[in-house]
Amino acid sequence: MHGEPQLPASYTHFPYANPQAPKGGTVTYPVFGTFNSLNPFIVQGDAVRGLFDQEFGYNVFESLLARSRDEAFTLYPLIAKSLETDHERSFIEFTLDERAKFSDGKPIRPEDVLFSMKLLSEKARPLYKRWIGLVETMEKTGGDKVRFTFKPEADRELPLLLALLPILPEHATNFDTFDRTTLEPMVASGPYTITRVQPGESLTLTRNKDYWAKDHPSKAGFDNYDEIKLLYFREDGPMFEAFKKGIADVFPDKDPVRWKQEYGIPAVAEGRIIKGDFPEQLPSGMYGFVFNTRRDMFANKSVRKGLAGLLDFEWINRTLYDGAYTRTKSFFDGSELSSRGHPASEAEKALLAPYTEAVEPAAMEGTLEPPVSNGSGRDRTFMRAAFEELKKAGYTMKDRQLTGPDGKPLRFEILLNGKNGIGLASAWQRSLQPLGITAELRSVDNSQYQQRIQTYDYDVMLQLYTSSLSPGAEQVGRWGSSSRDQDGTYNFAGVANPAIDAMIAALVSARSQEDFVSAVRAYDRVLLSGHYLVPLFHLEGQRVAHSSAIHHPEKTPLYGYQLQTWWRE
Repeated sequence: MHGEPQLPASYTHFPYANPQAPKGGTVTYPVFGTFNSLNPFIVQGDAVRGLFDQEFGYNVFESLLARSRDEAFTLYPLIAKSLETDHERSFIEFTLDERAKFSDGKPIRPEDVLFSMKLLSEKARPLYKRWIGLVETMEKTGGDKVRFTFKPEADRELPLLLALLPILPEHATNFDTFDRTTLEPMVASGPYTITRVQPGESLTLTRNKDYWAKDHPSKAGFDNYDEIKLLYFREDGPMFEAFKKGIADVFPDKDPVRWKQEYGIPAVAEGRIIKGDFPEQLPSGMYGFVFNTRRDMFANKSVRKGLAGLLDFEWINRTLYDGAYTRTKSFFDGSELSSRGHPASEAEKALLAPYTEAVEPAAMEGTLEPPVSNGSGRDRTFMRAAFEELKKAGYTMKDRQLTGPDGKPLRFEILLNGKNGIGLASAWQRSLQPLGITAELRSVDNSQYQQRIQTYDYDVMLQLYTSSLSPGAEQVGRWGSSSRDQDGTYNFAGVANPAIDAMIAALVSARSQEDFVSAVRAYDRVLLSGHYLVPLFHLEGQRVAHSSAIHHPEKTPLYGYQLQTWWRE
């Protein structure tokens, strides 16, 4: 996207993979939730993990190019062996690798690429339609070439997005029924095929011995197991217990209290379980309680800001988490993309000039942060500040209830996925009560939860917005106006803000790293000023416990640990 690739055309493997890693054995991953579909590309159903998955691997489906996890914006050949574009990126032409084939042995043709684009644009998630909708023409330009010519409004990231879309076989994919849930394994081109399915319980993937790219440089040191099994659990506790008993081999642990207190077991003391800390150079992302601004009560920013100001992070962190967390103060904390601590540059001011009302003065100075309490859980100064903000929206205290200008008490529901987040939501609920605000907790199973968030059927929900050093067009699906009223997007807050749309357009059209950083920081300032969620917290680094039989490369890439490069000995 910007600058030059780190690796030469003659590279033999990614630097974070071990090309001498032994092949063989089985790995079992524990997964939270359930599933009723083997199609990860559609809105309908709960799709199984591990098929086309950043965490568990791109094991079944593949794309034209492969992303390097050690570079923010660089892709390398995979199904396509080369590409051609111009300086303006008005088009991109891929030349397919003549070795590329699907798991049934049929070659991957330009016709399959064109079929996949049409299929995804008409039958899959809305973001695919949005991206492919920016293509003016798609055509086969030779026996092994396919060319995309872009509309004038397309951005510079679009070629990368198309290159990362899954390629599906025209001869083995039913176009008409693709948007329906299915438990029938699909033909694809990845290193594994689906060999056993127990709906909602487990999935088994088996190595394709005839995998076409097993000697490809982008795959050297990857895909080292003969079999991958995903075991599903509906609760976190039983999932951890299964790992301790050796039923699962790898356990990414995001609970700092458990990491600190619950590994005093013989398996750890005897070396059968290894606790691994992995550095990560990515932005923190944003974890928080998201306000659904489609609800009238949350349409007013002062209401959102006041409610967010009543979350007592200092008390929560000390009482529930033994001080393990860091408060998140930016959507890109921990990176140069964060606006925090950086007054707006001249370039940012120019971008934001038409939208002065969308950015708070403190955000322009890089000093906008959540309020800090004394940690007692009863900080009256803290509560008074939040009450003053709510008064700006016309709320007053009446009969010990905070009542709006419409005469209705402020009452809302927090939707939770099972038991996840109950303690945290209860703590926020507790701090709302002294001001006469009622927050009801609604815990539903994973299937109901997925259905409700797909149709935005909630007042408040708990969401982690992962982040990277290459935010781009996917931000439209999270915060863009065009995604607000489409079911199945990630615009959980229901945002439609011209300033956000303009900043997304600026970051995807940036031609230099300097312009890109300016655009993302400006974007961060607008998001923070909107108070669309209650910012929570993050951990520094990554923690993964694993069986001593499971090994990983010495080098951890920019994006953190990569399970696809681990192996069994």
